[in-house]
Amino acid sequence: MASPELAPLAVEFGDIHAQNIGLLRKLNESTFPVRYADKFYGEIPTLQTDFAQFAYFGGFAIGAICGRLEPADGDASGKRLYIMTIGVLHAYRRRGVGRKLLDYLMDNAAKRDDVRVVYLHVQTNNDAALDFYARHGFEKVGKIEGYYKRIEPPDCYLLGKVVNAPAGATVGGLLEGALDIANKRP
Repeated sequence: MASPELAPLAVEFGDIHAQNIGLLRKLNESTFPVRYADKFYGEIPTLQTDFAQFAYFGGFAIGAICGRLEPADGDASGKRLYIMTIGVLHAYRRRGVGRKLLDYLMDNAAKRDDVRVVYLHVQTNNDAALDFYARHGFEKVGKIEGYYKRIEPPDCYLLGKVVNAPAGATVGGLLEGALDIANKRP
């Protein structure tokens, strides 16, 4: 059974950039069971600020979201938006911070005519995250075995949500290539 929601927090957003990337690293190390390589942190300052933000409460960074635009399969003018990370410090969870971060990213994705789908990977045993994304309209597209290399279980689900796709497009169809590539990894 899920924990009850607590009173929502009024957060402010702030850009993630080269000068505060160390803060993101510390937040991620406190939030996720995986450690991201320097290459990951090198890419973050190149992301559009519409898709990479801190959530601040009382002047402290308590959460962050980072998303990367990628070419959409079979759609020369379309893009897909990959949520690289979204995390909130444990003490601030169930206060609406994750929802606000996700809403920020989704609202900005919806403003772009070229974003067809938003997607991410979620570890198969992360029930809280799976429930969170289901409540926000994300669908399971498939399971990727052995996606994670240093945590158990190593498997994840690929989740997605259609944004600005042509009529009749499905999240599974829009992410078919992403699932195929992931399942063919060595």
